[in-house]
Amino acid sequence: MVFSDLVWSDIWHLGLAYLLALPIGWNREKEGHSAGLRTFPIVSAAACGFAMLGAGLPGISPDSHSRMLQGLITGIGFIGGGAILRDKDGVTGTATAASVWNIGIVGAAVGLGALHIAVILTAINFLTFEFLTPLKRRLDSRQAGPDKIPPSAL
Repeated sequence: MVFSDLVWSDIWHLGLAYLLALPIGWNREKEGHSAGLRTFPIVSAAACGFAMLGAGLPGISPDSHSRMLQGLITGIGFIGGGAILRDKDGVTGTATAASVWNIGIVGAAVGLGALHIAVILTAINFLTFEFLTPLKRRLDSRQAGPDKIPPSAL
């Protein structure tokens, strides 16, 4: 079977969405978070496919496409919400939840052809984790006091 240019284009977009999610998924995985190396690429590729599907349906109105995207982002927010946990010490997982939501938007952006938006959002997310996580750990250790410094902050 010979693939058409359209099929190759779809494969390219889905693959790009998958690849853009890998650095964020890797970061969450190495930090030991519930969503990681498997979740982020799947969410991104699925969001990309959903956006491409909506954009490619014959006769779909802009209002209908908008509602499809609203449902997509709401659903991804629901998935991300599963990463948020509350315990006696506070709330954890909000950055992971926000990243799941962000990576859904990355996938949708790729699916809609806004590759520059997808790359910029991926860079913002990744750089935030790489540069602000160490700063947050330092701040958290100072607030906890010297007798409660978590080992990850040392």
